[in-house]
Amino acid sequence: MIKRKLLALSLLVALFSCKKSDENLADMPTGWEVLETPIEASLRGLSPLTDEIAWASGSGGVWLRTIDGGKNWDHGIIAGLDTVDFRSIHAFDAMSALVVSAGQPAVIYKTEDGGKSWILKHQENDLAFLDGISFSSPTRGFVIGDPLNGKWTILQTANQGETWYPVDSLPSAAEGEAAFAASATSLLAEGNSLWLGTGGAQSNLHFSKDMGVSWEKFDTPFIQGESSQGIFSLTSMGGGEIVAVGGDYLKEDQLEGIAGVYVSSKNEWVVPKEGPRGYRSGVVYFSMQKWLIAVGPAGSDYSKDAGLNWQPISEDGFHAVKLGHADGTVWASGAKGKIAKLRY
Repeated sequence: MIKRKLLALSLLVALFSCKKSDENLADMPTGWEVLETPIEASLRGLSPLTDEIAWASGSGGVWLRTIDGGKNWDHGIIAGLDTVDFRSIHAFDAMSALVVSAGQPAVIYKTEDGGKSWILKHQENDLAFLDGISFSSPTRGFVIGDPLNGKWTILQTANQGETWYPVDSLPSAAEGEAAFAASATSLLAEGNSLWLGTGGAQSNLHFSKDMGVSWEKFDTPFIQGESSQGIFSLTSMGGGEIVAVGGDYLKEDQLEGIAGVYVSSKNEWVVPKEGPRGYRSGVVYFSMQKWLIAVGPAGSDYSKDAGLNWQPISEDGFHAVKLGHADGTVWASGAKGKIAKLRY
């Protein structure tokens, strides 16, 4: 049952009040520093490492990388696949990264020489559609794909993507339920836990406490029932609170059922008093500043009170938003080769 109690609101307020005791926090983001890139591809794959190093991937088989904060970019076509949309990317360091396609062929490639060459590591069957990638450690990662024969497709690796195999137990999917590859972040791997936010005919939150051995399923307060609706992105605030954003990508100004915080200790959803300004495809928790940052094609928003209230940052549109692995830098990517860093 979805509960929207004041108790849950109070719990989040109390939790965040403790977190906000940190000094030297900025009051708010001041906007985005949009970087110049040499390409026009739609970039939904994004994996920043530091303020200087970031990778991205997208339509037309494109990959790109900067090692100087966006002043210069290396770029190219992955394995000559110029008709493939690589919507997922995970970088290990300045030289090594994995990319995952959305659509056919359903493939996973890896580079270990800074993008000069890409080696095929896995290919799924002709019906597969892969939606996103998430790593829970430097070596263990997971890829989510749309359901086949009533079961979700979830692959795992324990060796930085050298080999891939299904998780021990594939959770069941309702008819018409699907995941979204809009930002490749509908799957969240954290420690031994896996969280999957879905949409379509049903919007559910699937949870595994043991890396895919067993699964639970929770209802969500998100708009659902159509193929364009549901959860599009997940992030964790680190204390068992899972933040989700989404909506309806065909109705970008839809304001209801587009954001929520699942408090796992209470098995309750907290719905914002004031949510983002419309459909949002990506969300990240910026722990250094205690902000949630959400992005979508029509603009971006932030919350400084654990998702209870959201305020606009700008009308700059993006598909994906990610936090650097090694420091406190937030990057975003979008249409026409757009990449930016958050200013604050």
